[in-house]
Amino acid sequence: MKFFVDTGDIDAIKALAATGMLDGVTTNPSLIKKSGKDFIPLIEEICDVVSGPVSAEVAATDYDTMIKEANKLAGIARNVAVKVPLTQDGLRVCREMADQGTMVNVTLCFSAGQAILAAKAGAAFISPFVGRLDDLSADGMNLIAEICEIYGNYPNWETEILVASVRSPMHITESARLGADVVTCPPEVIQQLYKHPLTQSGLEAFVKDWAATGQSIV
Repeated sequence: MKFFVDTGDIDAIKALAATGMLDGVTTNPSLIKKSGKDFIPLIEEICDVVSGPVSAEVAATDYDTMIKEANKLAGIARNVAVKVPLTQDGLRVCREMADQGTMVNVTLCFSAGQAILAAKAGAAFISPFVGRLDDLSADGMNLIAEICEIYGNYPNWETEILVASVRSPMHITESARLGADVVTCPPEVIQQLYKHPLTQSGLEAFVKDWAATGQSIV
């Protein structure tokens, strides 16, 4: 499973990229606002740091403006994945950009039916939002299970399931168990994967016992 980080924080992206486990980056208008940086230069900078897909979202909602923005974003770098909303106009843009060879990330997916439309439109990625469904007392991971099952019936579909709105390590591990292709999450959620109380207590014991030997490896 691929790990994307969902952030506009270039320092956090660089830190995760240095681990060798970062496969891509997703951004959205809210994250760009939070970063306080200009959109186009920030995407350019992220693409210089990360060789994998970097999702950059259109701001418009109508086809004519979206397609202009999509072409502008696609021209930033070869690894830009143009991000469009799961609307009729958004999927029209998706089809056109995909036919040109541009990766498209279709976002704001909340049903398996919508995921079918995105695959038919040639999306490189479909982004179901599990956390937002959980917020409404729905089962976000059940949506991932449904999409995985449906996509598995059609091996000619190349759309990857990109689990978004991830709130906890459990979302990540459950996504992997179900067979999702990608998860994107904030840096702090990825960092939580490292942590387990038994790992920490075990390490402390090893360090204490090693110090008691009086030895040094280097």
